[in-house]
Amino acid sequence: MKITGSIFVFCTFVYHTTNPPYFRLKWANIRITMKKLLTAVALLTSLSLFAQSTPKEFTISGTAKNLQLNDKIYLEIAGTQPLIVVDSTLVGNDKRFTFKRKELDEGTVYQVNLARAQRVIVLIEGGEAIDIVADGTEKGNAVVKGSKNNDYYQQLIGMYKVMNEKSLKWQEEYAQAEQKKDSKKIAQIQQDFEAAGKEFTAKVKTMIPEMGTSLAALFATNFLNPEVEFATIDALAKRFEKERPTMKQAQVFVGNAKRIRGIQIGDEAPEITLNSTLDKPVSLSSLRGKIVLIDFWASWCGPCRQENPNVVRVYNRFKDKGFEIYSVSLDKDKNAWVKAIEKDGLTWPSHVSDLKYWQSVAAQTYGVNGIPATFLLDKDGKVIAKNLRGEALEKKLEEVLKVNN
Repeated sequence: MKITGSIFVFCTFVYHTTNPPYFRLKWANIRITMKKLLTAVALLTSLSLFAQSTPKEFTISGTAKNLQLNDKIYLEIAGTQPLIVVDSTLVGNDKRFTFKRKELDEGTVYQVNLARAQRVIVLIEGGEAIDIVADGTEKGNAVVKGSKNNDYYQQLIGMYKVMNEKSLKWQEEYAQAEQKKDSKKIAQIQQDFEAAGKEFTAKVKTMIPEMGTSLAALFATNFLNPEVEFATIDALAKRFEKERPTMKQAQVFVGNAKRIRGIQIGDEAPEITLNSTLDKPVSLSSLRGKIVLIDFWASWCGPCRQENPNVVRVYNRFKDKGFEIYSVSLDKDKNAWVKAIEKDGLTWPSHVSDLKYWQSVAAQTYGVNGIPATFLLDKDGKVIAKNLRGEALEKKLEEVLKVNN
């Protein structure tokens, strides 16, 4: 049995970890720690710390039976490195603590650090009155009440714990069955595991529409395999884009969904404006009215360099017939980029890059996960073909530009 990585974890997880906790039904080591799970939810906040919106007041109060008078309680931004402490308070005579603050973003994942003995995750979007009842011990339990966000979060964590416990049990049984070469038992364990995984996924998918456009909904996507359940993820991304376009966590999540969805034939090509080799901004739209090949490449990309002679040949043949190339480099080193342009004879004027490697804004927008990657646009800026090379590109241009052999 194996739990492997997903590209989605609240929008930012794709850039920080390779092991979010969706259950892929394969056999191998199946241990997912709570530390990784908490890291997943915590990273929701990593891009929102400096966002500005209308402040909304919230309170977080609570008690823990193992706390003592004047024990220090910390309110922290979960998952930050180094850890960001935003407030602290002391336990009172009634063994209670209270934080009153204003939420400046449209959602933050906090953790309440109970005298450094127990940490409790709290999802805040503003306006909540949260109440925590905890044990105050390292592996103790905690109940968080006061918002649907946290209700859903705790429900998901509970489901996860049950599934993980079952999986660990099946793993032990599977190892024993392998030693005994009991193929019938192995088949039964695998069948049980797959059935439980499907049931788990189905329940998460049912919950997501109920969660609306909330932090909890973003967290829930961690339990979905995007290779199989992308339709659910994509529907949620479109809903966030429509209903909460300014939410920072949602913006990254939507961007990741778009990257996976990619640009399809018939779509209008999104605008790209990046700096040229002369550090001057060049927009894709400046070439409107021509047939344009958007060519994603890099100096370090062997297949790209091998394809460049074909691209040069096609450019030279059609450049006077209404054809232009807009080259987007995924380089990090400007000197290497410029030298490759010169060495390969890429004489067209539109060469751009933000020198951000795979984090290139343009590559993310167009769903580029491998290079070379090309998009052929008509005169109105709509995509009419993708990833054409060599003779195939030449024949398509002959057709579009009505050029005879």
